[in-house]
Amino acid sequence: MVRGSVGVIFGETGTLNFKFLISDSTAVLRGHYVKIWHETDGWILAQVMSIVRSSEKYSLEEAKKGQRKDRNDDRIVASGTIIGSRDDRGLLRAPMSPFSPGDQVYLADDTLIRDTLGLVGDDMYIGLLEGTGIPVHLNVNSLVQKHCSILAKTGSGKSYTAGVILEELLDHNVPMLIIDPHSEYSSLKESDSGNDGDLKKYGVKSKGYGSRIQVYTPADKSINPNADHLFRLNGVNLTPSELMTLFPDNFNSTHSGILYEAVHRLRADVETYFLDDIIREVSNNESKARWNVINLLEDINQLDILSPQPTPVEELMQDGKASIIDLKGVPPHIQTMIVAQLCDTLFEARKLGTIPPGMLVVEEAHNFAPERGYSKSSSSEILRTIASEGRKFGLGMLVISQRPARVDKNVLSQCGSQIILKVTNPNDLKSISKGLEGVNSYVEEELLRLPPGIAMLVSNDIERPILVDIRVRKSKHGGESVKILNKSSPKVSPGTKKESKTEPVTKPVEEKKSQSPPPKRQPSRNPKKDSGGLFNKLFGSESK
Repeated sequence: MVRGSVGVIFGETGTLNFKFLISDSTAVLRGHYVKIWHETDGWILAQVMSIVRSSEKYSLEEAKKGQRKDRNDDRIVASGTIIGSRDDRGLLRAPMSPFSPGDQVYLADDTLIRDTLGLVGDDMYIGLLEGTGIPVHLNVNSLVQKHCSILAKTGSGKSYTAGVILEELLDHNVPMLIIDPHSEYSSLKESDSGNDGDLKKYGVKSKGYGSRIQVYTPADKSINPNADHLFRLNGVNLTPSELMTLFPDNFNSTHSGILYEAVHRLRADVETYFLDDIIREVSNNESKARWNVINLLEDINQLDILSPQPTPVEELMQDGKASIIDLKGVPPHIQTMIVAQLCDTLFEARKLGTIPPGMLVVEEAHNFAPERGYSKSSSSEILRTIASEGRKFGLGMLVISQRPARVDKNVLSQCGSQIILKVTNPNDLKSISKGLEGVNSYVEEELLRLPPGIAMLVSNDIERPILVDIRVRKSKHGGESVKILNKSSPKVSPGTKKESKTEPVTKPVEEKKSQSPPPKRQPSRNPKKDSGGLFNKLFGSESK
């Protein structure tokens, strides 16, 4: 084998795939990038998709005899998929003729990988290409204009990855409005006191964004004491259409008629009216259906979310700043109402140019833009509109969800960049395969096995799906799981050793069992001379 080579191509080769014999089992691993010299196109980049190892001498009969001593006859064969090379115009091309059996295979260098895959940007640094030291950047304009989604099962690093994206957007002064149902993103204010080794590995420094983040709560500050401001919607001169969007599933034609009649009378009598005035006017209606309308309107009135001094959208979207709408403590049906009203106002303001171009971040998107057939939400329509038309007006959307199958397909399909972490639910995997370009069976298998912190990036700016080792956070992560065991453990007296509280008693026994051969199977019960049982009780034994 030629010096520096890690394998030799053999057998039947094509213009898309080939197989090669590996000389050293540790030289090439699955997912590694390799290069092969092509007679007309020069260096071609390929990726190792699978590796198999076999032995012709070591048969099944020999395996039954015991341990194998000589492994020199092992044959290690890898399957490679051709990615291609860049032509004179910078376009990615696959070779038009196959490699020749006997061609040498080499590990690809960083420059070839970077140029061929298109990892040449320098805007948003999100991590390292898995298995290499090559930084992966996303283009800010492309991400905002063409939207982005972060999809993963719960506990796979979804919120952590979203925090990395938000940090980068803040570093590039992109205005953001963040819908935060679980109060996870206010921790962006604080710098992370993480491991110095991790920070050094990824080349980032701890940093907090306290002066650039404002937290708003639609609830009371007693529920969310960390909020900076109260958030309020406009409560003056509400139209029947605006009121009906608050409860789209509970209004029928009778309710609508009562509401229209009440508002029409108020407009004829007064110049300015509030929700209390509408409720009082509805109560004068003689229809029995008025009580349903009053009940719905009073639900909103008790939340105190409507105000004569609403929070201006111009305050929420400012250059270089992020506003977090912390929905903790707000009932789910009111959350969707707030998101619907807020996003509608935001989109209209962006179309009129009263706010700068920016990014709308929607966490738990399956609740605010559910797929048809799963549930209904008053915010679905406006989120579909922003997904399809926001690009024209410079309003991007970052969609975050742990249930991709339950997010509206019209929203997901408009996302030009997808960051997907571990997904195991079959319906979610199928949804990702159907909704995203470039996702094949290999991608599905990879998504099932992804470890925490590793994400698959599918982007219009990158030629093929790649695995990214997401960098560590600069700011504090706010979405960590609550440790139930520590909270419920009894307090330890000062003289008690810490180890005695946490070390499981059975651990040494388990380790010993794993190192020793499995015990012979014992019968689960002792054999009985007389079988007894229900049959004998009823009919007597045969010996009698």
